Amino acid sequence: MADQTPQDVSALSFEDALKRLEEIVRKLESGEAALDEAIRLYEEGDRLKQQCEARLKAAQARIEQIQLGPNGAPTGTAPFGAD
Repeated sequence: MADQTPQDVSALSFEDALKRLEEIVRKLESGEAALDEAIRLYEEGDRLKQQCEARLKAAQARIEQIQLGPNGAPTGTAPFGAD
């Protein structure tokens, strides 16, 4: 797996950011990275994690849950996770 240079994580799609994060985790877990590289990878991984979490939170806020009335018929929608 070829190393990638750090880039602006906000420009990556969620899927690309997650893929890069998985690559970083594998490399760090393998122990093959020198200390300086491991620190750089950890910092990049932290930025990727934050970006992925922000995108998931934004997506969750857009999802709506269908509300059902007592007879089981749809009565409207509510934000995802609302009681």
